[in-house]
Amino acid sequence: MKLAAVILLAAMGARLEAQGPTNAALAASQAAAEAAADIQEQNDLRQAVSDAGNSPVDYIRAVERHLLKYPDTKQRAAIEKSLAKSAMDTNDAARIILYGERVLARESPDDTQLLDRVIRALVDKGDPSSGTRAAVLAIRYQADLQASRSQQPPGHLSRAIWSDLIDANMASAMALQARATGNAGNPADAAKLAEQSWATYPSAEGARAAGYWLSRLDRNREAIEYYADAFAFEDPRISAADHASDRARLSELYRKVNQSEKGLGDLILAAYDRTAALRASRSANLRSRDPNAETVNIPDFILPAVDGTAPLRLSSLKGKTVVMDFWATWCVPCREQHPLIESVKKHFAEMPDVVFLAVDADDDPSLAAPFVKEQAWESGYFEAGLARRLVVSAIPTIVILDPSGQVSSHLTGMEPQRFEAMLTQRIEEARQAR
Repeated sequence: MKLAAVILLAAMGARLEAQGPTNAALAASQAAAEAAADIQEQNDLRQAVSDAGNSPVDYIRAVERHLLKYPDTKQRAAIEKSLAKSAMDTNDAARIILYGERVLARESPDDTQLLDRVIRALVDKGDPSSGTRAAVLAIRYQADLQASRSQQPPGHLSRAIWSDLIDANMASAMALQARATGNAGNPADAAKLAEQSWATYPSAEGARAAGYWLSRLDRNREAIEYYADAFAFEDPRISAADHASDRARLSELYRKVNQSEKGLGDLILAAYDRTAALRASRSANLRSRDPNAETVNIPDFILPAVDGTAPLRLSSLKGKTVVMDFWATWCVPCREQHPLIESVKKHFAEMPDVVFLAVDADDDPSLAAPFVKEQAWESGYFEAGLARRLVVSAIPTIVILDPSGQVSSHLTGMEPQRFEAMLTQRIEEARQAR
């Protein structure tokens, strides 16, 4: 029995030993086949995209055919995200919903632009099911906006402007939620949400939503006021079609309540005065928190001093050539460029009509003061929105204003061998532009 057992175990071992290489070879062969299939799929996708050219419509069709051919593709998430983007580019509402909802179900944090477009596409369908889905997404949109209040403002926006933009988007999200809630069958809550949108940040969109849902509740006198506000509100985003629709709906409701249009003109004028006062009040509040908030002309900018001394009004430099060096604490080329700028400054030291300004463009302004102290640099000023106005998209950048306050030259980056001569020449050219 023992001998038989030994023989049996030896036979089993030999079989397992023989199977080992077979399984390994099979796995290697399978991996090679999968790799070849992946390469083939990539080539097919590349060819499909190439054949579509620059047409987003053809791109959508080509990529959707690819998904039909490769339903189990590992690239599905990325492909569907690109399809959602193309659907937005072509204003294809059905595909914005189809692919947008899939992307939003998978990804975090949200793409707020996609979120907004999906909500609008669902709301525009007007049915209860779409309204319910849109309402859920609108609440999610508002949560995203609320969370962004604590984030660092992007693109050198001031805290005041960032907060104002969030308020505007929050009001828009509420107006969308109002439409979605009404479509889902609850006009009373829809009217409340629309009025809340108007109170958060007055807009034609919010006023229109309030007017519509109040009229559905037969609260026509209140609806008339909101439709008048929507019609009178000055907003470049209002389309001609929306403007005409507001006017038609306002006239219809007014005649229904008053049996004629007598007095409608006075109502519209009152709405214009009312909405103008609201805009002026909000504008004044914004400027009190950021004096450059709505500044358009370069000489009107006010730059805070890095060392906390008096701010600089660029208008005080009228008649001078102004050389602005946009730098940041993290910018290594800025440190290399600094002594070269100092050399050029010495060349113009006896020329009072040429002014050099060091302009800090850090996202975190608190970094500037200790940095300039450590480097023994001139403290200078914070950009305070000027970089955005001058389209300073890279650091270091030199912007030269001529004596009239207009941009004469815009130098981005640095060429050490030519920098001093080039900057000197550009300054001389700006001085002659009178």
